Amino acid sequence: MAELVLSALLPIVFEKLTSIAVNKIIRSKEIHSELKKWERSLNQIRAFLDDASEKEVTKVAVKEWLNGLQHLAYDIDDILDALATDAMHHEFTNESDQGISSKVRRLIPSCCTNFSLSTRMGGKLNSITTRLQQLIDEINDLGLIVKDGGQKSKNRNYQTSLVDAPSIVGREGDKMELLRMLLGDEPCSQNFSIVPIVGMGGIGKTTLARLLYDDQQVKDRFELKAWVCVSDDFDSFNISKVIFQSIGGDENKKFQDLNLLQEALKNQLTGKRFLLVLDDIWSENLEDWETLVAPFFEVAHGSKIIITTRKDRIAHKTRPQMSIRSTKVVT
Repeated sequence: MAELVLSALLPIVFEKLTSIAVNKIIRSKEIHSELKKWERSLNQIRAFLDDASEKEVTKVAVKEWLNGLQHLAYDIDDILDALATDAMHHEFTNESDQGISSKVRRLIPSCCTNFSLSTRMGGKLNSITTRLQQLIDEINDLGLIVKDGGQKSKNRNYQTSLVDAPSIVGREGDKMELLRMLLGDEPCSQNFSIVPIVGMGGIGKTTLARLLYDDQQVKDRFELKAWVCVSDDFDSFNISKVIFQSIGGDENKKFQDLNLLQEALKNQLTGKRFLLVLDDIWSENLEDWETLVAPFFEVAHGSKIIITTRKDRIAHKTRPQMSIRSTKVVT
């Protein structure tokens, strides 16, 4: 699995770090260097997240490290919100003070008009910096490495769907809810329906999909199964080829174009109840999706496609999503 724990929050965090409101506080309270440390630390940690999210499925220590990082990301977001609120408060106070006579202003305690941000927030800022450094210090002990981008893209589509039993702790409730969706015959305008699993990186979306994929009831229900790790490179040809080979297609057969490949895939799927897992989808391009699923319309009724994604918009384009949140899957 290749989850990015901060994928949902990092864009928001970096946007807030450069926002006008926060920068007003940064200039007036001289905490710019502290927030820059956060940015550098987050970028440093991000380089190891692909490896960490693969190992967290079987290594408890890595899972705990990712959980700690997830909680820290929320704390950073909360503090940046507080900084922005303080900025607006100061701006409002300064505007209001212009209309107050000096005589009246002397009656207002100085603590109400000139409180120190460093006193109120300094401890929290230092705590965040310390926790970030602790996470960085633990990287070597956990044996995490920076994954090679080119090799990762090349091999991701062949990621295993196996999962160790210890990783199911705390996920049985989510699994049962998803299992009902997989095994049920809900009304659908086409022969296959979508079962989305949505949530930020590192909370166990891929683990849940793997548990479902290997469940005996699922094995008994679906004649054909395929697992593809998609990631940010939504290549319809490569994805279709992995599916074709996974369901018994000739691995040595060469296809000159996508159309010929999908015709062969359609022939393999026609009349069969089919389960497909598309893990870690990023692309929001509707045309990509329509191209990929074109061979699936002749499958048997009750076929399912599980998608795991960090993006609500992707799930909304397919069907109302089941959102898996960290509080439900953290052990």
